[in-house]
Amino acid sequence: MPNRLAIVGIGQTYHTSKRPDVNYAEMTREAVMAALADAQLSIKDIEATFMANMETFEAIYLPDHQMAAEAGFYGKPGLKVGTGGTSGASAVAEGFYFVASGLYDVALVIGCEKQDCGDTTAAISAAATPIWGKGATTGAIGEFAKQALSYMKTSGAKEEHAAMVRLKADRNACRNPYAHLKLGLKSIEDVLKSPYLVWPLRLLDFCPQSCGACALIFASEKRAKKISKKPVWVADIETVHQEPFRAGSFGDPTGKETYTQHVACERLYKRNGITKPRRDIDLAEIYEPSNWEEMNLYEHFHFCGKGEGWKLIEKGITEIEGEFPVNPSGGVLATNPIGATPTIRVAEAALQIRGDGGEHQATREVKTALATALGGPNWTVMTLLKRSL
Repeated sequence: MPNRLAIVGIGQTYHTSKRPDVNYAEMTREAVMAALADAQLSIKDIEATFMANMETFEAIYLPDHQMAAEAGFYGKPGLKVGTGGTSGASAVAEGFYFVASGLYDVALVIGCEKQDCGDTTAAISAAATPIWGKGATTGAIGEFAKQALSYMKTSGAKEEHAAMVRLKADRNACRNPYAHLKLGLKSIEDVLKSPYLVWPLRLLDFCPQSCGACALIFASEKRAKKISKKPVWVADIETVHQEPFRAGSFGDPTGKETYTQHVACERLYKRNGITKPRRDIDLAEIYEPSNWEEMNLYEHFHFCGKGEGWKLIEKGITEIEGEFPVNPSGGVLATNPIGATPTIRVAEAALQIRGDGGEHQATREVKTALATALGGPNWTVMTLLKRSL
């Protein structure tokens, strides 16, 4: 029988566009030390390490080799993971499986990115080959603009609805001490007057480039109950990867809408008896690089019916005080250290279950939370967390 396991330590850096005060290893160490302090453990208690980042965005090859001492890797087994935008969630999955297997009892998972070391936009654009995305010279921005246009046409959503999502994200980020962008936006007009990147995607419709790190400590059930008074149990993880990449939709080129989000959530929900997600789950931290994507994901994850994502934001259902809070941290729209971004989703969902969200704690009681990750090559990772099993 596999081990049940819990998150017993959580650590984050603050996030910003540049960290000239530290090198990559020193920045990552901040998150590791915070997680160890949260769990009241030392690095000697860690049996294995799992780390994720996006090397092409930093122009640093195998940065884990350079931070072995600072991040606690030295002399320990582990893996370096790179799966695009889902890298930080793939590291979470690796840590989960290795502890669940019984191979290790205590493991450290790290997601990190220091984007001031390289050129993220150039790296993404360079990946747009004729095979992957013909003419996609604008990289991720162009792809999400296509998706936004498609969503407008199919759902009837307006730019004002996307602006409401950004306002929600900013209000929540302003409450979160770790968040990067804290803009203090006051109105829909504040968002709509921002310039277009690629129509209909505006500057404030898209996520930033952030520097930062996030660390989690996993422990088997036997150890978790001794380490933490508030363990957050990792109930399940689902990963679905589908090729080829379809520019602008993250979907199936056959047109049958077998998106990886659909497949992943249906598998996860079925295994865990989730029949009505907004009833059976209390809160979600989802990976939304744009505000249009957030509304789209509401539908993919069955938080609402098809074409109704914009109605959830219009009714305030996904606000921090709402019936079903989504991204009380401010989400990816506020903070995006890409290798760490999915790890942060899991960390923030766990903080909500522990009741340690501080000023950005949801007003409703959170016993079950969902964290998701999205990668360019149609890759989805979903993590289900619970207060008790």
